[in-house]
Amino acid sequence: MEQRSQGESALGGAAYGMLFVLGLVMGVVGGFTQAWQVGPVPVAAIGWLAALFGVCLGAGKLMRSRLGASVTAIGWLLVSMPFSFQLAQGDLVISGGPAGYVYLYGGMAAVVVAILKSPSSGGSWLLRGQAPGNST
Repeated sequence: MEQRSQGESALGGAAYGMLFVLGLVMGVVGGFTQAWQVGPVPVAAIGWLAALFGVCLGAGKLMRSRLGASVTAIGWLLVSMPFSFQLAQGDLVISGGPAGYVYLYGGMAAVVVAILKSPSSGGSWLLRGQAPGNST
């Protein structure tokens, strides 16, 4: 097993931490903007599904592990799920309409597919340098 220095471990931890924060930010912004519709079509929710899938898949591929996609998805879920609960005062961010359902259930499906399509192992591109066979 390859030993990593403290600097490499800190860099990897910082990268995963930033992916988590990116998921949190996507959840906050997406939760407040997902309700925009053109007629009966929830355009903003569908756009957020594509963005969420792309960011989670990109995180998984860049970190070369499913953990990269999972950390981003967990950040998004930790914000999006409480936004769907109605408080005692009646406040609600993600409503129970078509846009809310597309955003929540479609988002959960998007992150699951992104995690499954991410590489299962191989280490991070941040910690490995160049990929094998790409010597110049």
